[in-house]
Amino acid sequence: MSTFKKINNWLHLWLGLISGIIVFIVCITGCIWVFNDEILGLMEPETRIEKQDKAVIMPSQLMKMANEKHPGLKVSYATYQQGRAIYLGIGERRGPNVTLRVDPYTGKVISEKVHKKGEADFFRWVLNGHRFLWLPFEIGRPVVNYGTLIFVILLITGLIWWYPKKWSQSTRDKSFKIKWNGTWKRINLDLHNVLGFYSLLFLLAIALTGMVYGIEWYSKGLYWATTGGETLNERDRAHSDSLNVNKFFTPEQAIDKAWLTVLTKYPDSKGFYYSFPDTAKASSPIFVTVFPSTGQFYNSLSHTFDQHTAKLLPASPVYGTPFEQAGFGAKLRRMNYDIHVGSILGFPGKVLAFLATLIGASLPVTGFIVWWNRKGFGSGKGKKPKVKNMKMAENTLVTEAIAEKRTFKPRMQKPADKVS
Repeated sequence: MSTFKKINNWLHLWLGLISGIIVFIVCITGCIWVFNDEILGLMEPETRIEKQDKAVIMPSQLMKMANEKHPGLKVSYATYQQGRAIYLGIGERRGPNVTLRVDPYTGKVISEKVHKKGEADFFRWVLNGHRFLWLPFEIGRPVVNYGTLIFVILLITGLIWWYPKKWSQSTRDKSFKIKWNGTWKRINLDLHNVLGFYSLLFLLAIALTGMVYGIEWYSKGLYWATTGGETLNERDRAHSDSLNVNKFFTPEQAIDKAWLTVLTKYPDSKGFYYSFPDTAKASSPIFVTVFPSTGQFYNSLSHTFDQHTAKLLPASPVYGTPFEQAGFGAKLRRMNYDIHVGSILGFPGKVLAFLATLIGASLPVTGFIVWWNRKGFGSGKGKKPKVKNMKMAENTLVTEAIAEKRTFKPRMQKPADKVS
């Protein structure tokens, strides 16, 4: 074996053992998260609202409703989605918060969920595990981010280890087929190697897009490379002009005016995300994101409005222009989440993402078992002793060959091995 192969295999082994539990948790939680919208839709049938030929309630009405029910909490966001109830978020995401499900046509509250500080529903709990392993955010987030980077290295080193030195019928079978009638050790090895190969490209896409959210140097570097040297200023958003306080509109008037501006321009869109301004901060703007299609985010379009004048502020360089008009780098950045969860290919893509992350979660498990067996720990006897008697060794191999239903070819003895 070449030195390069030895180093590659050593890296794959020890990086896998170090990061195994991280990869397992991140993959299994990602696997569950993929279908969170579909599962919630099935679990909450009361939130399905048939589309009607009438106007939906205005954001100012939602704001008034929230202030009456929970006067001590700030109104945060509202999601308008065709065929579904409005989701109205009140309070801070990490603090005490409330979610109301509201009929978009009558304003009737369908359900109300109250969360204490630190409390989360099931899918939020899953997402917390996916993003920071349920540890303190400052600790868990870097662990997940760089654990994902190690996973990318594992996928590459695993492919190099998997690649046969010579292609033959035997190596093709071992590389592309699972031998279900083999021993359990052989099946486990095949599950690791074969499934790892088939899921490789999908797992690479998921891991590389996941790193965009957590590793700043990688995120900016990728954007710089794909845009031909442009600097990413994703967080530089426009702000309301605080000098215009009380000169033009009340908060309620500005909120509704901004909403009507977007709704009039995009009447056929499948959904809207409306972020209310913090009226206690004069510079806080209004954000409205338009979603032209259901379940996809890459072609969304963001709008920012001054909370005092309802004037449309300068657009975000990445999300503020139509997808068709964006450059390659901006398009790739906007497709990032849809690639990450598979929705870029619609429902079939989400199925592929589900299967790929399920396989991804299995790889640390099957890989650890392979290592455990090769060390001899599984038998409890340590390493196998050397057999001095060649005939006894051949008999053992014959027995194993019969058990696995294959032909055994006896080893030819050299002249020097013959007994005189």
